[in-house]
Amino acid sequence: MAPFIRLTALTKRFDEVVAVDNLSLDIEKGELFCLLGASGCGKSTLLRMLAGFEQPSAGRIEIDGQNMAGVAPADRPVNIMFQNYALFPHMSVAGNIGYGLRRAGMRGAALGERIDALLKLVRLSGYGGRKPHQLSGGQRQRVALARALARQPKLLLLDEPLAALDKKLREDTQFELVDIQEKLDTTFMVVTHDQEEAMTLAGRIGIMDQGQLVQVDTPRTLYESPKNVFVADFLGMISFVEGRVTKCTKTGLVIDSQPPITAALDQQRGLASQLQAGDKITLAIRPEKINLSATAKGAVNEIPIVVEDLAYLGVASNYRVKTAQGQMFKLQQQQNRRADKPPEWGDAGFIQFDPADVIVLS
Repeated sequence: MAPFIRLTALTKRFDEVVAVDNLSLDIEKGELFCLLGASGCGKSTLLRMLAGFEQPSAGRIEIDGQNMAGVAPADRPVNIMFQNYALFPHMSVAGNIGYGLRRAGMRGAALGERIDALLKLVRLSGYGGRKPHQLSGGQRQRVALARALARQPKLLLLDEPLAALDKKLREDTQFELVDIQEKLDTTFMVVTHDQEEAMTLAGRIGIMDQGQLVQVDTPRTLYESPKNVFVADFLGMISFVEGRVTKCTKTGLVIDSQPPITAALDQQRGLASQLQAGDKITLAIRPEKINLSATAKGAVNEIPIVVEDLAYLGVASNYRVKTAQGQMFKLQQQQNRRADKPPEWGDAGFIQFDPADVIVLS
């Protein structure tokens, strides 16, 4: 069965600048897919090509089996929700939601029923008579979403849909957006630069850099098994250690850092057959995988450190610690009742991490 969206060798050039570079991607019907990347990586340009506002320089876009070449934006089974929401200030909430339906010829009871159903969907029943300036930021966001969904598009494109909301409201709205998408079973493609937002929303994430898709995977796979240093560094906080392999077996390896660090090898990644003594590699460790203690525990990967920085976040504390050789590690410790008091600023201590938690980036 063909995918709902198929992008094949898609390229977009603006004079000498290549915004999207030979990109291919398949998205299934009913999927909530996120494009994640820094500003200028090409993700919004890709969205605009899907909507028909930009024409590809090369390549092919198919939506539900139809080639979109030459199809005007108004004739595509697509709608787009912009970052600034673009609500009409002189219209009521109901007027904004029903605007596209009226343009399509819907009138009377059918129009009213459709607007009421959309207000209920976005939890704004009773707000139809208000103007946009009488709503909170989160409510305006939901009006814009209802308007984008009004004509029941097969594909909804969302460009930084939650960027204007404060942190707490954004977190609450993320779950609401997922609930709405699941109820409608509409295909959503969300563009964002917010890593936590992408991981909360999406079943799959595509990470973009310089117009190319670097890795497409589930949030868990991207976080736990990044393809390369760029993906590992882009997605969340992480510590890197570079060195050469001094020992390599089918189950693990050791590199010549000071002190030496042991990493377990996942057989499915095939690294055991690729690596040998003398190869230069990069190891990566996520902050929550590193334990900090005031005393030695006798662990395999145990390193003496001094606490350089400490940030108390309430539920956890973030640390930056340094080894005697100058290697910096970032780690996070949950706040809980502990037998030993963790080191403070300037204190000496030890970090420990399991070889199975070390990511090997060859």
